[in-house]
Order: sequence, then structure tokens, then C-alpha cells
Amino acid sequence: MKKFIDKISPFIVMDILAKARMMPDAVHMEVGEPDLSPSEKVTEAYVKAIRDKRSHYTPARGLIKLREKISAHYHEKYNVSVSPERIIITPGTSGAFMVVFALLTGPGKRLLLSDPSYPCYKNFAYFLNTEPAFVNIGKDTSYEILPEAVRELKDIGAIVVSSPANPVGNVYREETLRELTALSGKGCCRFISDEIYHGLVYDKQEHTALEFSDSAIVINSFSKYYCMPGYRLGWMVLPDDLVRRAEIIVQNIYIAANTPAQYAAVEAFDDNYLREVRRTFKERRDFLYNALKGMFTMDAAPDGAFYIWADISRYSDNAMAFCSQLLDSTAVAITPGIDFGSNRTGQYVRFAYTRDISRLKTGIERISDFLKQRA
Repeated sequence: MKKFIDKISPFIVMDILAKARMMPDAVHMEVGEPDLSPSEKVTEAYVKAIRDKRSHYTPARGLIKLREKISAHYHEKYNVSVSPERIIITPGTSGAFMVVFALLTGPGKRLLLSDPSYPCYKNFAYFLNTEPAFVNIGKDTSYEILPEAVRELKDIGAIVVSSPANPVGNVYREETLRELTALSGKGCCRFISDEIYHGLVYDKQEHTALEFSDSAIVINSFSKYYCMPGYRLGWMVLPDDLVRRAEIIVQNIYIAANTPAQYAAVEAFDDNYLREVRRTFKERRDFLYNALKGMFTMDAAPDGAFYIWADISRYSDNAMAFCSQLLDSTAVAITPGIDFGSNRTGQYVRFAYTRDISRLKTGIERISDFLKQRA
């Protein structure tokens, strides 16, 4: 197992964040953490749970009241029926991914990921003694894993798709999701849909994989759209045949998710507040994308999440050096593409619009001066 653990790579963005936090006037466009607070209803419910001494373990699957709320959310937003019995509350999406990957991968059952993609996917696989397989994606594939690429591979236990995606911000086309979930239904592999950025979609309509198949596995969180990253709370929707096995792993690994956070999350589905969250991030997306597109090449539209994926090859083919120099000379923090894989990622960087527009403007001014000095 040690050979796999030794493959776990540093999460570079967290190192950049730590360094930037030591700079008093840093502009943070590196970390994917919303700067907005959750609604007051969430805060009040959390405080009330503490005052009411709700500090005991919940059932391993989570509070039934919260699972019923999530079930209602799928019916209202997607017109999909999901029993609360298929929902398990987890410590963020990380807890969910570890459980699901443990169930579906192992010797002869690899995890299929896109390159680029969220780096923790592959590191979870390594921790679980699994060698992941990668499919290169880019402008030519609309930054999607295409069904034909999956059909060509063997020994795949599960495929992970993130839509909207980190780091690119693209939203998968409905037909691609439909075909990928159909492959799962034919026994090719299990389909895992990371939907953590659902809600933060600006010009398109996102689709849950559950619209296309009951056998799909969906993972989501209260960290992004609901602005609750520090509450460390997520959920997974599982097909019936995996629920009990997942529950047993949960019982043994983390017993249950944070109790006061679960009571708070019951109040997170505040539509009026969430519309403001989406509007705020859309305004930031529009500003930052329009400001950056004259400086860098953009080969993917940022349809959702809060990221912009930019090609820096006119200035450098070393994203790590570029980001380090930018931070050291201007105190602007962004993330090098190599955090997300090896498929031409040395020529890309990721911008996160997780600060207000006034700070983004400051960042743009500094980046503009930095690029002029390199010309």
C-alpha cells in the first residue's frame, strides 16, 4: 500500500493560499471557497442546536429531517423522486467520495477520471490502493469525458464526472451525461456524478445524473452554493443495492456527520437567499471573464462554478513558475494548472472569483502590470 500512498501529491492551491495569507494586501483568486456567508436561517439554526445541546450522534445516515429536505429538493429542482432512505449525510464530499470509492474500486476495478480534474479524486484512489485511469479532455472534447473514450477502456469500476467542473467551470451537455449514465446501466462501470457546484450555473441548465438513471451515484455538498464550507457537510444519493454497504462503512469510519451542522443545513434551502448567491457569482464571472479574455486565451466557457480556466502559453509554459512569480511580485494568488493533472496543464492557470468585484478589479490591475513587464 505504501507505493500508492507515496503517489499522493500535494494540493498546491493550499500551499499558495498559506503563503498568500501572510501577505496583508493579497488578492485571493486561488482557493475554491465562497467568501459569502450562509443565510441567517442557517446561522440561527446552528446556534440553536448548540444551545439546545444537540451534541449526540445522529443515525449514521444522518438526520431524517435533513434527508427528507434533500429528497424534496430533488423533486422541486429536477422533478426526480429520491427516497430519503437512499441519502446519506457525510463530512463534506470528501467523506462521500472515500466511502463510494472504497465500495467501487480495488484490484481490477480502476477509477476513471478526466485530466484535468479535481486533484483529490486521484489521491483518494491512491489512498485506497487503486491506480486511477485518465482520459485527456480539452477544447476538442468540449472538456468532457466522451462515451467512446470509456468504451475503449477495461477494468474500470467507476467513472467520475464533475459538472459544473473544477477547474474548468464548464457544464456537461445533457446528451453526454445521458450516454455516460447509460453505459453504467449496461454494466460497463458505475457512474459517479459530482454535483457540488449545482446551483452555480449562469447561462445553461444543469442536469442531475438521477434524471437519466436510478443507478447513478450523486455526491453533493453544502460547501459551495450554500456557502457553508467550514460546516463540513455533504451528502450522497446511492442506488438501493449500495445503501446498506455504504452505511456500514460510515458507521465504522466516521460514525456520523457533524450534528449541529446537520440541524443548520435543514435551513440551507432558502431560495430567496440562494438567488442572491447565484446573482453575485454571475456578476463576478461576467466581470472577471471579460477582463481576462483580452490577456489570456480562453478555450472553455465558464458556464458554472466559480472558476475560469486560462491558457497562459503566450507568456509561459510553466504555470507553477508563472503563479509563483505573480504572487511574489504582485500579491495576486491564482492556481497553476498542474494541480489538476498533467494533460498540457503546465500552460494553464485557474482563477477563482470568490472575492468581491472591488478586489477582483485590484487583481486585474496588478496582473495587467505584471504582464506588461513580461512583454
